[in-house]
Amino acid sequence: QVQLVESGGGLVEPGGSLRLSCAASGFTFSRFAMRWYRQAPGKERELVAGITSGGGSTNYGDHVKGRFTISRDNAKKTVYLQMNSLKPEDTAVYYCNANRGSYSLEYWGQGTQVTVSS
Repeated sequence: QVQLVESGGGLVEPGGSLRLSCAASGFTFSRFAMRWYRQAPGKERELVAGITSGGGSTNYGDHVKGRFTISRDNAKKTVYLQMNSLKPEDTAVYYCNANRGSYSLEYWGQGTQVTVSS
């Protein structure tokens, strides 16, 4: 059974930091690119960050460049999102995504809430 389980969300003050984790099971994690998306109330889901299957390349949405860092540990089957200098506009549900486009395979986690507020 495929599972992506996010954790690490919560309430943080502006300027603070959080680290999200996404633990994978039920598929060959090391063969999948991993991405974090987010969706704020009333807005469309948007890409936050992505990392290739081997971890050698990353990409970020313009709104988080320089503040967020995506990484992965294939031995632990986990992808991380380190979020620094958080802003109220970062408030959203954050989703983990596994993608193997060449095989049309895509999996989603259930999401974790991040709220940035004083």
